[in-house]
Amino acid sequence: MRTTIALDDRLAKQVCRAAKARGLSVSVFISRTLDDALKRREPSELPPFHLITVRGVHARPGGDLDRPRALDAQDDEIRFKYGSR
Repeated sequence: MRTTIALDDRLAKQVCRAAKARGLSVSVFISRTLDDALKRREPSELPPFHLITVRGVHARPGGDLDRPRALDAQDDEIRFKYGSR
């Protein structure tokens, strides 16, 4: 099939240089480039997201999930046995 495409000057120069460097005509270069691009299959949809949790199925009692730094502090208090006195 014959078709006409419009390229801006910068892109046209890049295409001409790339085709020449490969010893191809511009038409063959564009055809192969499009063929390669269309052969690449992109996943139709993202895989489902699965949250991996550790130790139990519920949040720790008294923990505020909207304040993750507070959870870090709580973990430190438990781990290093210190806290507010």
